[in-house]
Amino acid sequence: MKTLSKLIITNLTCHGKEILFAALEEQGRISQLTFSETASGGILGNIYIGKIQNIVKNIHAAFIEIADGIMCYYSLDDKAEPVFTNPKKDSVMKIGDEVIVQVSKEGMKTKLPSVTSNLNFTGRYLVLTSQRKELGFSGKLNKEEKKRIREFLEGSMPENAGIIVRTNARNAKKEEILEELKNLQSRYEALLKKGRSRVCFSLLEEHMPEYLQTLQNVYTQALDEIVTDDAEVFQAVQNYLNCYGEYEIPLRFYEDKLLPLSKLYSLESVLERSLQERVWLKSGGFLVIQPTEAFVCIDVNTGKFSGKKEIQETFRKINLEAAKEIAWQLRLRNLSGIILIDFINMEDQEDKRELLHTLQAYLNQDPIKSTVIDITPLNIVEVTRKKVRKPLLEEWKALCEGGR
Repeated sequence: MKTLSKLIITNLTCHGKEILFAALEEQGRISQLTFSETASGGILGNIYIGKIQNIVKNIHAAFIEIADGIMCYYSLDDKAEPVFTNPKKDSVMKIGDEVIVQVSKEGMKTKLPSVTSNLNFTGRYLVLTSQRKELGFSGKLNKEEKKRIREFLEGSMPENAGIIVRTNARNAKKEEILEELKNLQSRYEALLKKGRSRVCFSLLEEHMPEYLQTLQNVYTQALDEIVTDDAEVFQAVQNYLNCYGEYEIPLRFYEDKLLPLSKLYSLESVLERSLQERVWLKSGGFLVIQPTEAFVCIDVNTGKFSGKKEIQETFRKINLEAAKEIAWQLRLRNLSGIILIDFINMEDQEDKRELLHTLQAYLNQDPIKSTVIDITPLNIVEVTRKKVRKPLLEEWKALCEGGR
């Protein structure tokens, strides 16, 4: 039986601000939660003309100002060549140079936002990259799907850019994919042209709203419905779907005044629980999730579990349940970087291998790359998850405190 999935888009009020939430429901639970002020958004994905203010060679970094007072980190180890607004004889970056950069990571705690010269233009089926001049594929596409798409894309590769084929291309027609490639190339060329004529600190391209990014990153075939009670959002989503001819995804406007959409899906309760340290498991065990400056620490506890089987089987059962919940919580809370998990100690090596395999299988369902590294001699499981945006807790605190 197929499990329904929905994208819910609605408004909530926090400290006098209207906050637009986009919640993805899968398997009857909210698996992803993003939000932004309706009047403004973050800078992740934006493309600017920035100015190099400092170069620190011993840490292989440059510091680039992209707007008045907004300083960003640029890694000199980035293989992408700088995109200068004024052509130069060499690609050596110098203080005072103006360069076109894209925000690749949000600022987190004491860390500055990161920018890159590898400009990405994301579509429904493809990502065009300005520097990675090769054909790449989503790891979720199988060999046959990659072969089919490669046959007609290899002959259409742009000379000045690369292509990454997304999972959504799986069921797309050849004509649809090639048309999108043409549109992405046009966006890229138009941006380069604009960059040569605009002043420093200009915003050359703004990212799409959070809720449309969520829709863009969801595998279309797994989405059964989009529902919103915001008329402006409804029209924007409808326009987006029409552009891709994806009429098969039902878009519903919710109009029940007695039961708000946020209450129907208990979004306030989901948010509240996702900000708490303790997460209870169905077995009676629980997790303690504690983000720190350096890494995320997760402790697995037996709690109220009262299984009658022998103790090692009890530990195995709780750990496997915890693995599933941990993968879910990492995505919901958007925890990333180094993640250290203290599972309940197990003696059997086969049980440990099963746990690592199970955890990785659940992590593979996350759109953001997550990898089980190993288990240490102290039985601590090491996991990494790619950093893209701030953790949910950090974003929520910044948003609420900003309204005080």
